[in-house]
Amino acid sequence: MRALLSGAVAGALSAGALRLLRGRPPGGATTWDRTNHAGRTVTLLEGPAYAVGAAGGAALLGAGPAPVVAAVSAAGLGALDDLAGDSSSKGLKGHLGALARGEVTTGAVKILGLGLTGLVSAALVDRSARSARSARRLAFADGVGRGGAIPSAVDTLVGGAVIAGSANLLNLLDLRPGRALKVTILLGALTATSPRSATAAGAAVGAAAGLLRPDLAGEAMLGDTGANSAGALLGTALVQRTGRRGRCVALAVLCGLTLASEKVSFTRVIESTPGLRELDALGRR
Repeated sequence: MRALLSGAVAGALSAGALRLLRGRPPGGATTWDRTNHAGRTVTLLEGPAYAVGAAGGAALLGAGPAPVVAAVSAAGLGALDDLAGDSSSKGLKGHLGALARGEVTTGAVKILGLGLTGLVSAALVDRSARSARSARRLAFADGVGRGGAIPSAVDTLVGGAVIAGSANLLNLLDLRPGRALKVTILLGALTATSPRSATAAGAAVGAAAGLLRPDLAGEAMLGDTGANSAGALLGTALVQRTGRRGRCVALAVLCGLTLASEKVSFTRVIESTPGLRELDALGRR
């Protein structure tokens, strides 16, 4: 129920925010206009609208501070790359390579920033878990309940990497209309099956659903602002529902996909795979 409520609130907020932003775009419409893969002009204002809807839905339905911090901070770092970045360096390898040469790109700032804010978000998740489990242990001492394993510093470190990696992965998928939003909806629906993560995951799904129509129509796109925000929120929801084993598995998958993206085109793989190809094109004009 909490997932449905947070999703409904997030969807309404994101759709409303996009309408308001398109009516009065900060800095003017051309600041946010970009050319997509098909040569059409689209607006990046969908990204800020997603962050507003997702963070608002999570906050209003009591998801805790971690999902809000993750969604908002990742959106801010993504906006830096959207508005001030250049295309001289691309991908994780390109930005880290430039940093090794002494060149500080906006992409490198974003990568380092996502690592730091991911760690902060994971620490907030685990602090809440420690408090809740301490309360249950006290209740058990009174014969009312029982406690569980308390997250360690290693758990928090892995969780922070999962959140940062999720933010980066969603950005890698935002290359065709609707793709990143569909992935957000699918992964968010799976993550929402636990009471611990239902509110945050529901907000991620709802905000994505509220923006799916203009995205599929090729009118707007998430950009780094929205894709990083969506990925960070999904990663935080995953951290909320998993312990060390689940986080380690998630991190291994994220690392594998990120490294693969340096060598393999996700778009080429999707378009050559039956099932994925049809799902990717579903609803797209």
